Amino acid sequence: RDPEQTTMTNQDALNAAVAAMTGSQSLYDVTIICTTDDHQAEYWMKRLSEGLCKSSDDAALHFPMVLAVSEDWGAGGAGNGLGTLYAFQKATKLAKEKYNVDLAHLLAQGEISAALYHTAGKGTRMAPLPASENNNKPGVKLPVCHNVNGTYQPITVLEAVVKQTGVYAASRKGRLSVYWGDQIFVPSASYDMEPTHHIDIMCTLLGDTAPTAQEWEAQGLEKYGVIAVLKGDERNAAQVEKVSHATAVEMLQSLGEIAQVGPSLGSFSVSAAMLQALSEEFAKELAEKTEKLDTDPHFWMPLTLSAKDYAALMKQKGIDEDVSLAHHARITAMKDKFDFGDLGLFGAVNVGSDACWWDYGQLKLYSKNNINLLEAGQDADLLRKFFAIDDKKQNSVLDGVTVDDTSCVFASKIQGGTITESALAVVTSPHVEADGAIIVNCTAKKIVAGKGSILYNLIDTSDEGIVAAPGEVIVAVNDESGDSMLLKSHMDIDGGKAWKIKLDMNEMSFEDVRNKNMDANITVIEAKRNEAFEKAASSF
Repeated sequence: RDPEQTTMTNQDALNAAVAAMTGSQSLYDVTIICTTDDHQAEYWMKRLSEGLCKSSDDAALHFPMVLAVSEDWGAGGAGNGLGTLYAFQKATKLAKEKYNVDLAHLLAQGEISAALYHTAGKGTRMAPLPASENNNKPGVKLPVCHNVNGTYQPITVLEAVVKQTGVYAASRKGRLSVYWGDQIFVPSASYDMEPTHHIDIMCTLLGDTAPTAQEWEAQGLEKYGVIAVLKGDERNAAQVEKVSHATAVEMLQSLGEIAQVGPSLGSFSVSAAMLQALSEEFAKELAEKTEKLDTDPHFWMPLTLSAKDYAALMKQKGIDEDVSLAHHARITAMKDKFDFGDLGLFGAVNVGSDACWWDYGQLKLYSKNNINLLEAGQDADLLRKFFAIDDKKQNSVLDGVTVDDTSCVFASKIQGGTITESALAVVTSPHVEADGAIIVNCTAKKIVAGKGSILYNLIDTSDEGIVAAPGEVIVAVNDESGDSMLLKSHMDIDGGKAWKIKLDMNEMSFEDVRNKNMDANITVIEAKRNEAFEKAASSF
């Protein structure tokens, strides 16, 4: 194929996907958010229902519906396998109580589509940003605004993910789709497809043929969970995890010949029938709430690999062979009595090797992908289209301030200063000096932000204002009383490695702040922060 034609085709596919995400209300009929606690669940029910998932059809009775539930599980969590089943179970109960809607029945009848977003987790690599949202990691704001109930507010990471993944909703009636809440992507492969398997996994299939041993090594596939699509019209697939090319071929030879492979993205969808079968099989674990099971090692691999190969892989994880063989036998018994109908067991959904990705799960990536808003090129153009940025100074009053052509300044009121190569959202100040900085939801008499710095949720009424050195990260952490403390870091600091360490610049470690934030009423805190923001901003 002509390389120029290939590029055009991929570009057209990417543009079509973004248009589908932004052109109309592309949403699942039911959006389920799995949170850390009940306060977060309450927050997301309200925010999404009044904003991104607000019905555009006055005649629609209940849909789109938002159901947010907490994972009240034993120590260590449920894992994403049991966690998915439990969140759906809780959402089904909530839908019945709140709307008198039988979610499981409507899904089984193919009348609705449903998506579940896992948002729990400490967010250590994003520190200190999640601390400023009182552990509400998916509530971390981006320097881009959208309309929420009549006001322009920074879009959160989760809202961006819900907006992006909705492109798959139309083709997934009768299925539960499961996503993780810290990255968005634009597929270069088709997003509108008829499901062919009871379980399908999103992945990036590499090339049109199976890789050689040299290609497997060059692409680093031994480091990932890999989806292997087998030859044949059914395009059945299997999952292997962190194995060499030779091991993969040996394990899969009993299933068939490999046609294509690619790293798994983790996100998946299951039919209503498979969801019910898994929920029934693990009913005891769901009732006791102590076991931890993940999808890849405990569901997909025993479903698609032989007992011998599954036990060998799990042995690498330190799991005793007898335990693995017993679990495989249990999953096989469930599979043997399952009615497959017209669908296969396990398949792949290819997002395309030219898909565009924006990950916000690490502080460095948060910085990189937000600064990407300012840059030139196909990737940045797509990002701006996704966020519907047709004016880099949307809803802002910028009289007297010098702003260069690349900077983005949204929903802000700034009277003087100079802004270059920076991304700002909801900033009110008489004077801002920003160079290569990200400033979100801040107000002060004066703001000075050096290159690579991040200022977040800051309210300052001092004459000195806010000053951030190059690479410095400063956030505010509020509590329910309205009190606030500063928490700092630097772009060179890995929050995961420094999680338990009290940095010299702070009064507490990131872990201590998280523990202090546990079960914080984020709805109350956000209301008080907004009130304090308005009071300070109006005084300048």
